[in-house]
Order: sequence, then C-alpha cells, then structure tokens
Amino acid sequence: MADLPIETIFEILTRVPAKVVGRSRSVCKEWYALMSTRDFIRVHCSRSLVSSNQRVLLINNLTCSVHPIIFQSYDYGPRSIVTLPFDHQNNDVSILSHLNGLLCVCLNHTNELLLWNPTTTAFKRLSTPDSLGIYINNLDAVGFYADDADDYKVLHIKRRCGVYESYVYSRELNFWRNIPFLTRQEYLSPNFYWSPGTFCGGTLYFTLCECWVGGTNVVICFDINSEQFKEISFPPVPSTGFVQGVLVNVKNELHMFAMTGWFEITIDLWMLKEDYWIKVLSCPPIPPISLSLWGDITHYVTNGNWFVMTKLGKLFTIEVDTKPFEILYPVTWFRGYKGAVFVETVVSPSI
Repeated sequence: MADLPIETIFEILTRVPAKVVGRSRSVCKEWYALMSTRDFIRVHCSRSLVSSNQRVLLINNLTCSVHPIIFQSYDYGPRSIVTLPFDHQNNDVSILSHLNGLLCVCLNHTNELLLWNPTTTAFKRLSTPDSLGIYINNLDAVGFYADDADDYKVLHIKRRCGVYESYVYSRELNFWRNIPFLTRQEYLSPNFYWSPGTFCGGTLYFTLCECWVGGTNVVICFDINSEQFKEISFPPVPSTGFVQGVLVNVKNELHMFAMTGWFEITIDLWMLKEDYWIKVLSCPPIPPISLSLWGDITHYVTNGNWFVMTKLGKLFTIEVDTKPFEILYPVTWFRGYKGAVFVETVVSPSI
C-alpha cells in the first residue's frame, strides 16, 4: 500500500474494524499520523455504526465481558474478558450512558464520573478537586451527547440540599461549566427518580417519575444548541399501578417503552411526534419474571421482533407488527446499570 495515494489509504483504513486500526497505527509514522487525525476518527466512527460492530458489555462483580450479537438467533455470542483499566471494587462500575463507542460510567466507591472506550481501553476521569463530576445515585442524572462541532459533552444534573444545579462537561475543553436549570420545586423531592438521558435529534430526554402509585410522571428535554430545558407530558398510560418509562432512540426518532401494572405488567411502545406521543404497539401481559432479574432486563427491537433479555440470555420473544429495524436498539430497565450495547470505535475519551 506504500504506492497508493493517501486518499485511497484513508478510504481503506476508515472501513476496517476498530481493533485493526489500533494495530495498524504501529505500521509506520505516516499511518499513525493519519489515523490520529480528527477527520479519520470521525469518518471511521460513522462507518462503524453498523450492526456487525455492535457488542454487549456485561459487568458481573469483578468480571467485565464483551459479547458479539448473533443476529441469526438474536442472542449473545462467546464472551471475551475485558480488563477494567481503572481502579475498581466489587460491583463498583455503573454504566450511565453510551455514545459512539464511549461509555459514561460512575465508580460507586468514589462517585467519580469517567468516559471509557472499552475497545481501546482508554479512559478519562471527569471529577475535579471542587467536586464537579461527582455523581450520586438516586439523586443525579447524566446525559451524553455530541454537538455539531463533534465535541463530546456530558450533562450532569445534580440534586443537593434542596437545590438543582446543572453542569456541562466538554471533552474539547476538558472543563465543567454551570448552566441555568429551571424546574418545578416539587421535583426536588427524593421521591422523584431521574432516568439517564437519551440523545435524539439534537435533544437529550429524561424521564422523571414519582416513585409511588398514581405519582407524577413527566419528560424533561434539554436542547443541546440553546442549552434550554423544557417539560413535556408523559404518554397517557394508566396510573393505577407502577409506572416506568424507558426512552430509546430508534433511527433518530424518540420512542418510549412504558411499563404499567402491579402483579400483571403491560408494556406499550410509544413514539414522540412534535411533543405528542403516538402509540406504536401494545404487547400482551409479559410472563412472570423474578424480582432478582428485573434489574438486568434489557429489551431489543429488531426486524419485527421484540426481545426481552438479561445477562443470562434471552427470556422470550414478542412478535410485533412494526417497521423493520436494521440493528438492535437497547433499553435498560430501572437500575440495570451493569450492561450496555455499544459499537466498537476508536473515539477517544480525551483530546
């Protein structure tokens, strides 16, 4: 390839798997320089966002494993063990969000936020001496997004001593800054539970749910360009039982799995259109699932099938009459922070 034009080499190398890129950087200085450029990483990332590059990462006690997805059976393939590159303890790592191969995680023994690429093993601590980048479970919320300038950013909503504060971390600037956050006073109650943010169409979306039967449920939106917050309604689901809404970006359209019920659970899939919710489908009541598995349940929708899975594998399949999806879209329920579906890329957690 030494005689090929640099443009041709660029086209070839931006199409190889991320792990091959890592090995290829040592071929020569010219390749190392090429594959370290922002343009190369951006194009390689865009070409990596395909189903064959999707992996399931699962953390169990001190073991972290990565599994390919077998699309013929829609199940997990053989695992490979990943060594966590940062100091951690048993059941210490919570995965809060993921985007383009990067995971935003929290170390529970220190409450530090980190950005981590499990493919390259590179990571970046986001905490500062003045306690920015410190995440408190059950009180805080985190959203992860990339702006138009390809700067990866973390939105951290903090609830402390009866006050809400919000901060944005910039990977480009390696800096946290405070931004205005306005919401209703009653949402300061610890009875309200925030979901992780879901990035879709230039907006981060969070569900904010009151933790009892008949409580208030809303969706909080953060426009990444104006950095303004607003509130929209929850789908019109019955409030006679437990209510849980989980958001997912499907082909840049926001969807919500809304779970309602008590002893018998019903799950509906809704789609957001112009701040209004449209019901896409309803599933029959799901089979009984032991309480010990609820924290690990993940739902995948692809090619007309809806899969309910845990770290142990597939529980059951629901056939749905909806538009086909080319790849798996993950939805992690409740506090199932021990796994993620990610795409293998060479995106760096730091500049």
